[in-house]
Amino acid sequence: MKLDILAIGAHPDDVELGCGGTIAKEVASGRKVGILDLTRGELGTRGTAATRDKEAEDAAKILGLCVRDNVAFADGFFANDKEHQLEIIKMIRKYQPEIVLCNAIDDRHIDHGKGSQLVSDSCFLSGLIKIKTEVDGEIQLPWRPKTVYHYIQWKDLKPDIVVDITGFMDKKMASVFAYKTQFYNPESNEPETPISSKNFSDSIEYRARNTGRIAGVEYAEGYTVERHPVVDSLFDLK
Repeated sequence: MKLDILAIGAHPDDVELGCGGTIAKEVASGRKVGILDLTRGELGTRGTAATRDKEAEDAAKILGLCVRDNVAFADGFFANDKEHQLEIIKMIRKYQPEIVLCNAIDDRHIDHGKGSQLVSDSCFLSGLIKIKTEVDGEIQLPWRPKTVYHYIQWKDLKPDIVVDITGFMDKKMASVFAYKTQFYNPESNEPETPISSKNFSDSIEYRARNTGRIAGVEYAEGYTVERHPVVDSLFDLK
């Protein structure tokens, strides 16, 4: 299945938090969108890998994804090396996305920046004809996405571009809170973490609202880019 957008996250819930509104909007416009999780989040303080699997499945249904895969790298310990790059290359060639969305280039969690670079490097390598891969006995063709965008996570990085997600904030929030074990729940007996506080849950909306305020819309999600975005005319910019 060829996708328009493949969103990749180091952990289940990274994508929903970083670009869930963008995905919901693109799906509503008829785009084919999928998510690839690099790990099962098995080192997370709250919940288990099994509960994360179910939560990720629920979030996928909310967003209307065409597909959601997980390559099950070791949470906290995967590396940007040939072995891991080849697995990502296989997924890029399998789904042939025009656009890849991936982790923040710099963030609090070590897997985020690491995952960001791994995906970026793999997107480039996936276009090289002399790198041979096969899946289910079939030789894959080279494929390089047109663009890689990095969503913003814990740190308030300055975005290079923003996407207006007005009208899709509710769906983004629903996809995030599908991860019931991870976020604020006053009845939970799980240990507290930086993302389980009410302040963090509230910040999801007020960050999107503030990004939108600066851009002149109600809600927005920000991205950093690897190369200059191009428009045909200055009038294409809002």
